[in-house]
Amino acid sequence: MAGLTVATGVVVLVLTGLSYAGQRRLLGEEAAPVTIRVIGHQWWWEVQYEDPQPSRGFTTANEIHVPVGVPVQVKLESTDVIHSFWVPSLMGKQDLIPGRPSAIRFTAERPGVYRGQCAEFCGMQHAKMGLLVIAEEQADFARWRDGQVAPRPEPASDEARAGEAAFVAAPCSMCHQVRGTAAAGRNGPELTHVGSRRTLAAGTLPTSRGNLAAWIVDPHGIKPGVNMPLVKLDSDQLNSISAYLAGLK
Repeated sequence: MAGLTVATGVVVLVLTGLSYAGQRRLLGEEAAPVTIRVIGHQWWWEVQYEDPQPSRGFTTANEIHVPVGVPVQVKLESTDVIHSFWVPSLMGKQDLIPGRPSAIRFTAERPGVYRGQCAEFCGMQHAKMGLLVIAEEQADFARWRDGQVAPRPEPASDEARAGEAAFVAAPCSMCHQVRGTAAAGRNGPELTHVGSRRTLAAGTLPTSRGNLAAWIVDPHGIKPGVNMPLVKLDSDQLNSISAYLAGLK
């Protein structure tokens, strides 16, 4: 009996130590080489990459790139209701509670594309609040980050140039930002390099020119209840804007 008691005590101590080490790794406060602020919205993820040099910081949406083998700290906030940040293959769940910032840490051990999801019911389109974490070799991550820091690429065709003019003149520019243009809205996802993202509308559609046009024409038909308003565009405006956005890579 005494031996069983001692063995039980040892097991409890070992499990306590492992739990403490795991929690310290996930929730520790020490600085991480990559720091990202993720802000939950109904129903998409705002992703802000922080950097000691302000000019090296940038904002994207619904897609997170990280270097393999490097600790990443994710600072979490919500602007509206409770969301939950969860990428099952990389980390546990962490809630985003309005007015109560939190954080979680993780390290991707191998390259890959990891699907994430809001894990707390947050309204009508909770099921379509996904995200991707793309873990890549450090050199590839550095190239991606350099590309994201840069302003939008110059339109490559007359159609794309017309699309940029139409985008800036339309209500689109009141909600979305495209760095290097007069579009400076902050209510919707940042679009400077939207054409390089794998999905649209928080994982709802694969990124393509056709899906961009479909989303612009009828966002509520694709994702009912979304805050994006209907914008009246003629066919030429729609075609040119979709060409422009698809070229923002």
